[in-house]
Amino acid sequence: MEESNRLEEERRAKVTRLRAEGLEPYPWEFPGRVGSDRIRESCARIPPGEADRSGSVRVAGRLRAVRVHGKTTFADLEDGYGTVQLLLRADALGEAPYGRWLSFLDPGDIVGAEGFAAVSRRGEPSVEVGGLTLLAKAIAPPPEKYHGLQDPEEKLRRRYLDLLASPESRERFRLRTHLLQEIRAVLDASGFLEVETPVLGPVASGAAAAPFVTRSNYLDQEVRLRIATELSLKRLVVGGLEKVYELGKVFRNEDLDTTHSPEFTELEVYWAYADYHDMRRLVESLFERLADRTVELSGGSEEARRRAAAFRPPFATVDFVDELERRSGLVGVAEKGREELASLARGIGSTVPAESTRGTFLDKLFEHYVEPTFDRLTFVVDHPAATTPLAKRHRSKPGRVERFEIFVPPGYELGNAYTELNDPDEQERRFREQLAEKGAEHYAYDEEYVRALRHGLPPTTGVGLGVDRIVMALTGAASIKEVLLFPLVRPRPLPSDRGPAAPPG
Repeated sequence: MEESNRLEEERRAKVTRLRAEGLEPYPWEFPGRVGSDRIRESCARIPPGEADRSGSVRVAGRLRAVRVHGKTTFADLEDGYGTVQLLLRADALGEAPYGRWLSFLDPGDIVGAEGFAAVSRRGEPSVEVGGLTLLAKAIAPPPEKYHGLQDPEEKLRRRYLDLLASPESRERFRLRTHLLQEIRAVLDASGFLEVETPVLGPVASGAAAAPFVTRSNYLDQEVRLRIATELSLKRLVVGGLEKVYELGKVFRNEDLDTTHSPEFTELEVYWAYADYHDMRRLVESLFERLADRTVELSGGSEEARRRAAAFRPPFATVDFVDELERRSGLVGVAEKGREELASLARGIGSTVPAESTRGTFLDKLFEHYVEPTFDRLTFVVDHPAATTPLAKRHRSKPGRVERFEIFVPPGYELGNAYTELNDPDEQERRFREQLAEKGAEHYAYDEEYVRALRHGLPPTTGVGLGVDRIVMALTGAASIKEVLLFPLVRPRPLPSDRGPAAPPG
């Protein structure tokens, strides 16, 4: 029998014995508990070797370790606020109850303890236990017993084990949550209204990406998971909601790699009567706030300060066309036709289909020649018009649009912003031109959006930011999967385990 299975059988036997003695190993509640942080605060006023017997306390959490020293046992209890030591003594619990508890308890069990705040002779914040309650018997041993947890893929498939075993992982996801709260706080304070737009719709628009397609039985029609929230949000601006944002999931039926996930979190912000210069200033102030919050939440560590420094202005700025021509040696790149651009892209090893759009080939050339050269957070500005059908033409650079992208080393994109195209006839023409190119990477024609534009979209700017990638950069994560609690991964058999295998992914 495998070691893990043998241990599980031993723990199940303890459950049976507990119930035979009239004890429920999975009770319904444990009221009145306080966090371990409260115990540590109380212990700061208690001398070593003494206890505060003025009032009892109740704590609950998971047993991390149990160390038996005759008639005294030390157990480390961990909850959502940290750890505290439990002191179990035969003279306090009674000889028989003390021995019975030692025969039932295992690392990984969730227990409740009542007693007095105390400090051990070695100065350890503790609870001198007078009563113990088993709240959930852990049948499976702790994660460190699962040798497969050392496999990074196993950590992704069983994130709960990763969280149990790794304080660093728990802190990373706490930081992620606080950063999302900070994003909302910045935008709310700036007068933006948080909204929710549909996840399902007849057209997946607002980006050049393959959607996930399903079917509505009631409507008897295909529907698609959104690939962006852009066009829905701009319709709200048409309707008079002048400053809106949405922080939510979008879905693209594409790659899984270190910076791409089929399901990811995107922030999109739209601002009437402003342009992409205004949006850049807003993004820069948001980044600075996120940098400050990262340092604060990380305890001011040197590594956190280093990563945060990259998110503080001033930032580098490069012109898309000028930098591409400088790095590649090409001339007149924005005026080249599709066939010539396709040939240039094939020359650098690009495998995108030959019928792809001009903008796709320009993006591939930029990705090859320029993106790997970024050594700091960089704004790339004023792209060729062919790269996007949704941005307004540049007011002083013919053939360009008012757009910026944001990149961080080693060359992945954090965000994309425009001064928005608000001429309905021009928007319709650009959509149809892209569709005529028949490339795989074109923007879906959204008739309802064009109809909305005919009612008048005020001068507007918008940005889309990849929240997961921002968290990656601020936490030093090497892969987007490290900042997603439950990333989609390739299926494979799980380690030997009781019960049916989990579904793929």
